[in-house]
Amino acid sequence: MGRILTEKDVEAAVRGGSVYAAGGGGWSDHGRMLGYAAVSIGRPELIDIDELDDDEWVATAAAIGAPASTTAWEMQGIDYVKAVQLLEDALGEQVSALMIGQNGKSSTLNGWLPSAILGTKVLDAVGDVRAHPTGDMGSIGMANSPEQMIQTAVGGNRAENRYIELVVRGATAKVSPILRTASDMSGGFIASCRNPLRASYVRQNAALGGISLALKLGEAIIAADAKGGHAIIDAIVKTTGGMILAEAEVTDKSVVYTKEAFDVGTLTLGSGDKAMTMHVMNEYMAVDDAGGNRLATFPDIISTLSPEGEPMSVGQLQVGMRVFLLHVPKTLIPLSSSVKDPSVYPICEKALGISIADYALG
Repeated sequence: MGRILTEKDVEAAVRGGSVYAAGGGGWSDHGRMLGYAAVSIGRPELIDIDELDDDEWVATAAAIGAPASTTAWEMQGIDYVKAVQLLEDALGEQVSALMIGQNGKSSTLNGWLPSAILGTKVLDAVGDVRAHPTGDMGSIGMANSPEQMIQTAVGGNRAENRYIELVVRGATAKVSPILRTASDMSGGFIASCRNPLRASYVRQNAALGGISLALKLGEAIIAADAKGGHAIIDAIVKTTGGMILAEAEVTDKSVVYTKEAFDVGTLTLGSGDKAMTMHVMNEYMAVDDAGGNRLATFPDIISTLSPEGEPMSVGQLQVGMRVFLLHVPKTLIPLSSSVKDPSVYPICEKALGISIADYALG
């Protein structure tokens, strides 16, 4: 049976989701806002795919944007709800459950408020267990589909008259960039509901159990809180089954913001023959050792933790900071069809100038 999500689940979702954010941005405070609003206003319910009939509709709740704190973004909880309503209006049918495109500091909780208000269930399925730079990577195999999809976006800075409501139809690859543009025009961050698909398709193509994974990890982190940083890091390693590849200082950071709204570049940990290079495209996409040998590659979980056990995003890291580098191989997590799709990798390989698909699909 479904699990009613309660106040204690909010912090677990945020803390676990922050590790799976894989160096991505987003805001823990936005996640807490969504979660606490949901559990105080209603009874959001987390369900397994087996609780849906094959022909019931599942859509993806997402937040789209370049979450640099430099922009005047404004996104209210109600925007996530309105996005679902617009999608249902366009579809002409009710959506039974919402999945999410990825875990993250707030994205793990994207479906909770619509669940509390509209009664849509929070489906324990994700487009990708970890965070990723492009929507295609969480689109559960729809990236190159010619099928007409519906995508909606809602939100924006009200004071600057940037509030937008948008409904588009078309092949995912053609309409996704429209939502990215809308996000930019709205102030940099917008709520979205997209790609309604039958539960039978989601069962075959999503990474099932991805939200429970984040909750379980968050619960382990919270249980270790009182014992301090080392205990938290140990709990993260034990719960994920991963390992710490390095404990080192950030010795170089060369990350630039591109006109396509991506943060791209490298971070270097340590020096000399112990140095490791982390390749960044919003999130950590790969790690090489000093000899250029690949140690970790998306869709592996790659995260940086402070000595206090706090997951650090690319934006937070500065030269001179000491971090622990966590690696959880992809063999230990459920994988969706979109991370096994060769077509999602060229955009990242081009931006980073490295091979990813060889490793990701190997």
